[in-house]
Amino acid sequence: MNLFFKTIGYVFAILFAVGAIVQYNDPDSFLWILIYALAAIISVLFSLNRLRAVVPLVLGTACFIGFMYLYPTDFQGFGLEDGPIETVELGREAFGLLIIALVMFFYTVRLRRMLKI
Repeated sequence: MNLFFKTIGYVFAILFAVGAIVQYNDPDSFLWILIYALAAIISVLFSLNRLRAVVPLVLGTACFIGFMYLYPTDFQGFGLEDGPIETVELGREAFGLLIIALVMFFYTVRLRRMLKI
């Protein structure tokens, strides 16, 4: 794997680790710390080229399903002034899952492409 993709993996590992850390004050913090920590670990494994394509595919699919489940029908934005706090919080959580899903799908495509080359 070339330096560009390793760097992407490490950058997302750091971002997801920070995401896990800032979840400590959330009412359901254990779940969100687990999700972001798992995404960080998978990102490190991707950078180290120690990952099978099925792993990020499964996590990405689960996160995308979670995004569709959590996405509020009356979402108006991420700011506290953009609507009820419950809607804002659900929107933030949903889009966090979407970001993880997109990154995991990116890893899956890259890993599958590496197998064909």
